[in-house]
Amino acid sequence: MSAVVHHGDAVSALTNYVFPNDLHIHWSLMIVLYPYITGIVAGAFIVSSLYHVFGIKELKPISRYSLVFALAFLCCATWPLLLHLGHPERSFNMFLTPNPTSAMAGFGYIYSAYFILLLHEILFIYRPTMVGLWMQSKGIMRAIYAFLAFFNDNVSKESLALDHKIINFLAGIGIPMACVLHGYVGFIFGGIKANPLWATPLMPVIFLLSACVSGISGIIFSYVLIMKMTGRKVDIKCVRTSIKFLWGFFILDFVFEMLEVFSHAYMSTHHWHVLESLLWGPLYTTYWVLQVKIFSVIPFFLLMWLCLFKVKDRIVLFIAPIVSFMILIQVLLMRWNVVIGGQLMSNSTRGQVFFTPEWMGREGILAAIIVMSAPIIILFILSKIFPLWMEEEATDAS
Repeated sequence: MSAVVHHGDAVSALTNYVFPNDLHIHWSLMIVLYPYITGIVAGAFIVSSLYHVFGIKELKPISRYSLVFALAFLCCATWPLLLHLGHPERSFNMFLTPNPTSAMAGFGYIYSAYFILLLHEILFIYRPTMVGLWMQSKGIMRAIYAFLAFFNDNVSKESLALDHKIINFLAGIGIPMACVLHGYVGFIFGGIKANPLWATPLMPVIFLLSACVSGISGIIFSYVLIMKMTGRKVDIKCVRTSIKFLWGFFILDFVFEMLEVFSHAYMSTHHWHVLESLLWGPLYTTYWVLQVKIFSVIPFFLLMWLCLFKVKDRIVLFIAPIVSFMILIQVLLMRWNVVIGGQLMSNSTRGQVFFTPEWMGREGILAAIIVMSAPIIILFILSKIFPLWMEEEATDAS
């Protein structure tokens, strides 16, 4: 038995037996972008921490850029959720009437704490630069730079040494907070016991590893692109080191994604026949063809080639942004297959829904494009306040 249901511009094709309350996909594109954006934030912060905490000197050229990059995306991390809500103003209720047992309220607390930490780390890193701009500016800009410098114009060695300790401390506690920020998103999905595709302990781990992958990919892709567009010299050692970390995290990410499917298949629980028909039915193209074969296997071998063989610099600079962009698409497909795919199964366990997103509306494709474009605009605005590259700064705080 099959049928086609129209609601707005979206179309859902039904197969077999589907309960009436399973006809519509309630968590649409915005809920796909919600974990995608928070993952990029967490991954970009980890790139910075690899330099500030673990002392990977080769990543110094992008250590500060990755923080500003993370802040730009963090500013938009809640937008998909707010667009999804019928009354976004009610989101403040999680702070006005705290409920520690609420999973989504927990995300609000974690997001707020992480936003404050990230902002303070950026301000401490850029404080010498803000002091220099403070001394050179007049009028309202002088007051803004003074505020960003904490109204402290002391740039002595002792003061900078104290700033460095604070930066290391913030970066150190920021790593587990970044992991919790996105691992918590996986926990929210994994905690929904009624959905056999989501209810697995591996879900937080997979979300976290894919976050690391997407963040590093986003940094590599944007770094090479910006440097090429502005005519600056790309630090090839930085790119090569980033690629090695990307390949390492991607190995773990891809292996755990496959382990999840193999575990379901090996256990063969009473839900497996539903998952099997889903993976080889509505999700066949987006999962097996796109996510696994094209945007996982191909980048995997390209990264292996770049990491294990001697490749010329110009080839690395050509391949690196391409493979990084492919992995960004892979993570987005993973989010789609988890969020949308988990809703394509009917609770009858005997039917599925084929879903096509709408173009217009607050959760349509156009709205998704706008939401994903906003961090790029915010990054451009932040670059006018915080110099992205160290050679632009009047004073080096490192």
